[in-house]
Amino acid sequence: MKLGVFTTLLSNLSLEEALKYFTSLGIEAVEIGTAGYPGNAHAEPKVLLNDDKALEEFKALIKKYNMQISALSCHGNPVHPNKAIAKEFDDGIRDTILLAEKLGINQINTFSGCPGDCDTAKYPNWVTCPWPNDFTEILDYQWNDVLIPYWKDLVRFAKAHGVEKIALELHPGFSVYNTESLLKLREAVGPEIGANLDLSHLIWQGMEPIPVIRALGDAIFHFHAKDTKIDKYNTAVNGVLDVKSYADEINRSWIFRSVGYGNDALYWKDVISNLRLVGYDYVVSIEHEDSLMSQNEGLSKAVKLLKECLITEDTADMWWI
Repeated sequence: MKLGVFTTLLSNLSLEEALKYFTSLGIEAVEIGTAGYPGNAHAEPKVLLNDDKALEEFKALIKKYNMQISALSCHGNPVHPNKAIAKEFDDGIRDTILLAEKLGINQINTFSGCPGDCDTAKYPNWVTCPWPNDFTEILDYQWNDVLIPYWKDLVRFAKAHGVEKIALELHPGFSVYNTESLLKLREAVGPEIGANLDLSHLIWQGMEPIPVIRALGDAIFHFHAKDTKIDKYNTAVNGVLDVKSYADEINRSWIFRSVGYGNDALYWKDVISNLRLVGYDYVVSIEHEDSLMSQNEGLSKAVKLLKECLITEDTADMWWI
């Protein structure tokens, strides 16, 4: 496994400044935002796809710092009921696929998206219960009329351009938010659909990492290292569904934390070991969104802990048998 980072953490710096800093911490791989919510501060497809000199300079910069690009990330909602918004996200995903092809990368990271409740809806409608029956009808429309057709078409486009892995981040608010919904879309669309597994979004929903990792198995295409701390006192009063601002840390039921500040090193060692058990031997990409820590402190402490947890060498023969 290699230690990586999601470079949007340092969107305020140039790509070279960010790479220089990441290298100083011992990071070996970068996940680069290209569109959608992550933005494109470090890689703008419209430029790199149309300017050969800029593309070569980008590739040379990655090589200069001996970095591997683990994935291009273009998280968005390409099935948004507002057609203009959906098109912007869809264009970003397709441009990212074309850029991945130019760079020789076979995977991207994004969200599944979430449709509205009908063709004339204005906003996404995330359904979390089956009753009243209206909700079940909404789910049927979202999955069968919108989500599955969209991703079948997108996968065809991706495969035509050498992208064989579309890693969807399991994220509440979108149609794919847990193990079951990811596997449901994968079964309907094909093995090109997999997970960008980010435990921080699963922890507060009550999921346990090891059963999730074992259930997903080879459907895990990419891994985000980010932690969550549940506030047992606020949760005891209001439960885990929380719409308060992320900045209102002391009153929230949970907040995102840097790796090690939601769960300890033993927890993360177990996570890493189980990733290896299911055959995942790729990049562990740090996503730092801890509002209690600076960019530097949150990242450097996550790096320190994960260096103790990562398994980086090939397995040896069982010499003791």
